[in-house]
Amino acid sequence: MTADTKRRKAEGGRRKDGARGASSSFKNARVLVVGDAMLDRYWYGEVDRISPEAPVPIVKIDPKQEKELPGGAANVARNAAALGAQVTLLSVVGADEPGTRLESLLRRERVEPLLHRDRSVKTTVKLRVIARHQQLLRVDFETAPSHEVLATKLRDFQRILERVDVVILSDYGKGGLTHIAKMIGLGRRAGRTVLVDPKGEDYSRYRGATLITPNRSEFRQVAGAWKDERELTERAQQLRRRLGAEALLITRSEEGMTLYQDGARFHVGAQAREVFDVSGAGDTVIATLGAALASGMRMKDAVKLANRAGGIVVGKLGTAVVTPKELFGA
Repeated sequence: MTADTKRRKAEGGRRKDGARGASSSFKNARVLVVGDAMLDRYWYGEVDRISPEAPVPIVKIDPKQEKELPGGAANVARNAAALGAQVTLLSVVGADEPGTRLESLLRRERVEPLLHRDRSVKTTVKLRVIARHQQLLRVDFETAPSHEVLATKLRDFQRILERVDVVILSDYGKGGLTHIAKMIGLGRRAGRTVLVDPKGEDYSRYRGATLITPNRSEFRQVAGAWKDERELTERAQQLRRRLGAEALLITRSEEGMTLYQDGARFHVGAQAREVFDVSGAGDTVIATLGAALASGMRMKDAVKLANRAGGIVVGKLGTAVVTPKELFGA
């Protein structure tokens, strides 16, 4: 048992045997989110004619209907903070207006933003144009951060480790987690729980993480297709062992989610509710897992809670958060 673990136990023995007990202790959960932060912008308007220049609709944007939200790793941080956790976000953004705006939004959401400004890049922005409740277009602005800024971020990561319980590494494949293997190693050696939301086909960079959370399609991309639950379990356990991870959680949409640990399989069914929008659901799941584990919950109870949170957030339009009242009052 590490000295930090002993200290946390002495401060109040926060471990809870059930999900409901964590409601009051999330305020003691200290979570560090690292990854690709972005700004989600939504422009709403009306379409009443087709452009004479090309066969495309002309959208007249209503300035009063524009909306901005933290996206990517910033949405993970926002979700954990909404549950009451103490959250720090470590990321890289451009030295530009979207970066400044993202920082302001994060502070409003009670997230401590530690954003490195890189003048050589633009803050990642996803701009969505919506009319008549339909998304007509998405425009992405993004560039990879410089090596020098990423090296500085790694030094800050080492410093912040001392004051958190759980680390969430949110990989969106935008270049902000080039040093993820080092971060996992540093986190685990410091006795911290390290969760990874993966991206791409190379999972070797996630070796040694506590928990890796691919969705169904991401897992299939890495491990291949399966015929039945038995073969799925075999492939999941093989991947978990190969990566040296304590656990692998596959989120399976309408099939719920399945947790694989050493010699054990634990499945929870999907929540029975109408689905409006699955965007950001993975962010909500890993944020809830992080807050729950940081509050002292057992892994299986944290998975049950994350499954419930995911079921709630897909019933909302757009990227959204789940409140403690929604989660524990369900």
